[in-house]
Amino acid sequence: MIGVTEASLQKYGAVSEQVVSEMALGALKEAAADVAVSVSGIAGPGGGSEEKPVGTVWFGFAQKHSTGTVNITTKHCVFQGDRNAIRLQSTTYALETLLQMLS
Repeated sequence: MIGVTEASLQKYGAVSEQVVSEMALGALKEAAADVAVSVSGIAGPGGGSEEKPVGTVWFGFAQKHSTGTVNITTKHCVFQGDRNAIRLQSTTYALETLLQMLS
C-alpha cells in the first residue's frame, strides 16, 4: 500500500534505511500529506541479531515543500530497555524530530 518494494525487503530487511525511506515517501503520497513519518525496528524481547540488536530502530521523515519537492531524511538509533521502553523512546524520538523539522 505504501510502496515498499519486495526487492528492498529482500536485500536490506524490514529494519533498514532503504525500507523506512520507501515507507515515508509512500505514506506521504498515499495520504496526500505534507509530512510523513515511518518507523521500523526491533523492540524485543527477541528478534535481534548481532548486526541488528534489540533496540535497533530506523526512522524515515518525508516532507513536501510548497515548490513540490520532497525531502526524505533517515535516522538510526539503538535504544535500551525492555519492549515498552524501546517503543516509548521510538515514539518520543519520532515526534520530537518531526517537531524540529517543522519549526
